Amino acid sequence: MIDSARDKLPETAALVEEIRTTGHALGFGAIGITGIDLADDEARLQRWLALGRHGEMQWMQRHGTRRSRPAELIPGTVSVIAARMDYWPEDDPQDAWDVLENPQLGYVSRYALGRDYHKLLRRRLQQLADRICARVGEFGYRVFVDSAPVLEKALARNAGLGWIGKHTNLLDRTAGSYFFLGEIYTDLPLPADTPASAHCGSCRACIDACPTDAIVAPYELDARRCISYLTIEHPGSIPEEFRVAMGNRIYGCDDCQLVCPWNRYAHTTGEADFMPRHRLDGETLTELFGWDESTWLERTRGSAIRRIGHVRWLRNIAVALGNAPGCAQVREALRARLDHPDPIVVEHVQWALARHETGAADV
Repeated sequence: MIDSARDKLPETAALVEEIRTTGHALGFGAIGITGIDLADDEARLQRWLALGRHGEMQWMQRHGTRRSRPAELIPGTVSVIAARMDYWPEDDPQDAWDVLENPQLGYVSRYALGRDYHKLLRRRLQQLADRICARVGEFGYRVFVDSAPVLEKALARNAGLGWIGKHTNLLDRTAGSYFFLGEIYTDLPLPADTPASAHCGSCRACIDACPTDAIVAPYELDARRCISYLTIEHPGSIPEEFRVAMGNRIYGCDDCQLVCPWNRYAHTTGEADFMPRHRLDGETLTELFGWDESTWLERTRGSAIRRIGHVRWLRNIAVALGNAPGCAQVREALRARLDHPDPIVVEHVQWALARHETGAADV
């Protein structure tokens, strides 16, 4: 629980400027401040949940209104400091489109090529909170990076860090969308920034580019159709209707961001933790499929990929191999997994082999 709100603060404009300056020094691309009114976003969330568009993500509704009412989650909260940090590697990984257009390679969403961002952002936000404490004295706060029921995109929008685009990701005119978000809930009564205005206009590039038509209307995403959901959050068998459209995407999907015109302004990052590891920016599917569990655990140590487990990793790659051009190496790799102890893996391997036996994968 947050302790108690501060009755007296240093001159707030100067304090906010110090918070921004410190945030930039800690590697954040932008810092914004907002209040805690999310009534409109709460209504949209409830409608989304009622339509079942969250799929198997039961945690999206488990906490009730605490997700959209910060003071219910952390009593005493009156302000939120929102921060974003760019993640696109400074030393370019293999070009995303080149990988997507080569069905022999596995595509991993660019945010997951390096180390897991959660710890790095949480540590930097904690350092920011420590600096504020040194400036104003003890105050109540909690740091969040995907670690609690928080409407982070809505808070970031209200804090002026960008608008929520038609693909439901946060966008900024000068930074695109390749960034992570984090928050500090606080009892400090800080002046709020002006919410960002939307600039998608008539563009529908993200809607047209989605391989599985998951963007069912502007600003509306059905997670059950989204490749990021299917490859990461979905626990069981991937519905066959989406498997061919998945192509070679084995962890997440970036298509809606890759086609977004605003990402021509996206910033790169010099953070070493976000640099690609183990050739995950464009390794062959057969090589990745050959990693046994111990190898996979070793090579995903400290990575966001670790959360899906080895079984989902193999499941996803089996689908990609079913979409790859037929050759002896691909068929051999698939057959080597037919005796896997998990039926989910076997079922997807059988599907992939059937596509090669019928020639469907080569069409």
